[in-house]
Amino acid sequence: MLLMNELESKTIQCPYCGEIIEVLIDCSVPNQKYIEDCQVCCRPINFSVSLGEDDELTVFVSGENE
Repeated sequence: MLLMNELESKTIQCPYCGEIIEVLIDCSVPNQKYIEDCQVCCRPINFSVSLGEDDELTVFVSGENE
């Protein structure tokens, strides 16, 4: 179970360079969309994050024009 204001670490794959990177997700907001630069190639990654009723965190990433 996730506690409010908790950060959870997730591993994602950059849609541009394909590198596997670790990101921290703020679980205090159940549904959110934001842009974060790739730690490797510095290109903007679109994040779509949702927290289900069962506290399961879902993270989708896409490129800028996808």
